[in-house]
Amino acid sequence: MTKKKYTKKTARKLHSKRRKNYFFRRKVVLIILILALIGTGLYLKQSISYYYALYFNKFTHKKLHNSEKETLRIQKILSSNLDKTYGFDISHYQNREDIKWDSLSIGNKTIPLEFVVMRATMGNRSADKHFDDFWELAKKHELIRGAYHFYRADEDPVIQANNFLENVKLESGDLPPILDIEKIPKRKTNKKLIEDLKVWCKIVEEAYGEKPIIYTYYHYYKDFLKGEFDGYPLWLANYNDVPIPSPDDQWDFWQFTENGIVHGINTKVDLDIYNGNSWSLKALTLD
Repeated sequence: MTKKKYTKKTARKLHSKRRKNYFFRRKVVLIILILALIGTGLYLKQSISYYYALYFNKFTHKKLHNSEKETLRIQKILSSNLDKTYGFDISHYQNREDIKWDSLSIGNKTIPLEFVVMRATMGNRSADKHFDDFWELAKKHELIRGAYHFYRADEDPVIQANNFLENVKLESGDLPPILDIEKIPKRKTNKKLIEDLKVWCKIVEEAYGEKPIIYTYYHYYKDFLKGEFDGYPLWLANYNDVPIPSPDDQWDFWQFTENGIVHGINTKVDLDIYNGNSWSLKALTLD
């Protein structure tokens, strides 16, 4: 049998083939290692996040202050309503990292916050960028939740109602839907505004089977809404030095300050009183 001769050309081809096989095997091993690292990272993601937060991202309470006048006003309201239920409301103006959800209280940590209301949608199309995260965190920490729509007075009430319904999925134990109306229309009459607000309420009420809560400022309610929404739960904002938000009207919620200092939140927030105990608040929630 004739012995096979290797020429330089054959040797170069053989060397090139071995070189390609070598780098191919290295690529395969590298890909396997990368996939393994990714898989391990996903598997340990929760633990890694927990220990990172524990050791490197500790929550530090900032020292927030109010004027002496505002401090005394808030203290007076708290001491006069110790039998009531307290909560707060938030939106994208609060950063997610500024809230430590498992330790929320006011009154020198003597009064727990039991409910939270958050902005979900605005006008025809907009949605609050933090709503989904805040909504889930509130449920996780067993707070009674409420979602509100910020009504834009010159926009379409049907589109606004649908915007709210598309973005908010209320569950049993949540507060009824909330309509926030603060602005006077520029291109509509006040009569048309009332008609449009009733359209929004009707659509949302039919979807959830409960009348929406109406939120507004005391003077806005007195001047524009009084007598138009009888039978609807009323949430009034009044930041004046008064014992109750309205001297003449029945109210369910009172937003009594926009300068609330909460143990567990590193920004000032709006604080609210529910005009009843926690059991009656739960009775107001959806079945």
